[in-house]
Amino acid sequence: MSATNSKVIIVVGAGPAGMAVISTLAKAGHEVIVLNRDIKFGGLAEYGIFPAKLKLRGGLKKQYWELLQQPNVHYFGNVTIGNGKDLTVDDLRGLGANAIVFSSGAQGTKSIGVEGDSAQGVFHAKDVVFHFNRLPGYGDQPFEMGKHVGIIGVGDVMVDIARWLINYKKVERVTAIARRGPVERKYNPKEIRTVCSNMSLEGIAAEFVRIKDRLAAVGQNADDVQKGLTDEFTKCEPKVSDAKMGFRFLASPKRILVDAHNRVRGLELEENKLEPKGDDTAAVGLKQYYEFACDSVVFAVGDKVDATLGLPYKNGVFVTNPNKTGNDPDDALFQAYDEMTGQVIDGVFLAGWARKASEGLVGIAKRDGDWCAEIVSPYLAGKEPVNAKVVLDKLTTILKAHKSHPVGVKGLRVLESIEKQYQGETDCIGEFKYASNQEMIELIEKGTA
Repeated sequence: MSATNSKVIIVVGAGPAGMAVISTLAKAGHEVIVLNRDIKFGGLAEYGIFPAKLKLRGGLKKQYWELLQQPNVHYFGNVTIGNGKDLTVDDLRGLGANAIVFSSGAQGTKSIGVEGDSAQGVFHAKDVVFHFNRLPGYGDQPFEMGKHVGIIGVGDVMVDIARWLINYKKVERVTAIARRGPVERKYNPKEIRTVCSNMSLEGIAAEFVRIKDRLAAVGQNADDVQKGLTDEFTKCEPKVSDAKMGFRFLASPKRILVDAHNRVRGLELEENKLEPKGDDTAAVGLKQYYEFACDSVVFAVGDKVDATLGLPYKNGVFVTNPNKTGNDPDDALFQAYDEMTGQVIDGVFLAGWARKASEGLVGIAKRDGDWCAEIVSPYLAGKEPVNAKVVLDKLTTILKAHKSHPVGVKGLRVLESIEKQYQGETDCIGEFKYASNQEMIELIEKGTA
């Protein structure tokens, strides 16, 4: 299919969901224009996976390089979308492409919603993950954590943050705080191996003594549950610090406690009990409160999409078509929808976290992108071909007028070769990365001049 007689799709966001969309549509012979906020492609695969997981990251990166180097795929990194950004949604729709897929992720952060959440020493999990992955805007910030850190949540993200705190920040203590009990923990047992050398078995035993009666009230035997939890501490990675890690179960944060300088000194926690809820349990507050001392708090409470992007937005998500089609996957779930007009926004689709914020990680996002491509493909079948060169010329003209600095595959290769020279010479975890967009742009423009 030639560039003068093809369907043209714009994909906003080059993370796992966007890459899945690009892969399917490019293989079908369509021309795909990729607009990515970050200079580097990958999204969560680049800035969400723990940076020491080199095999996983390397495999994904290899796939993505192969995809972006296809002649019918046109990559523009360092291009922001939204009000006051490089391009607006209206700009995109005015380019004349047959369809636009937003796979731009969930760039907003949910409000914590407790008193004191603006204190120094309160962090969002996503920001911490971005920091140790050296995402520009986060990687070069200090993120001072103190000696004792409380992490709200017991999923895989908690484990990654604990791993960073224990092995790289060398804190003294990390406590994972959960509204519910140990049975309801969400992390993968294989992931806990990265920190289980530092688990305080005495502290865990004391915690089970503290909550055993509340577990028994919902038919959970504390001894059996404790054994199930600690039996997962096998094949632990070697200890590299003396930090202690533990859990505080059946506890909800109610207030951040601060000192005279508005720095975190602890949490006010509410004791919870468990109540059956269908096949699961729910945490119910007992209105019994106590202080829990810590120097910083990391909240893993999920994300929301960026309301400033310019798509219809409501309650933390972009609005999708409420009129289900009954197909599998359902077309409506992926179609942007304007509630004011009661109409689908023709040719505009959503995928990945842009469609459903914080839903799974790389594998789930890829699957969502595959589903989205299944829906976009028949939509394109009914459209007239578009000249890709005309669309690309319009795009580059607007970016030039806005004094933008888009980065293509050639520029990324230059950056990659420079960064490889510094592997092992810095305190970066995993591979060396520049944490400043300005530095990267200067190096790229110098190397491609």
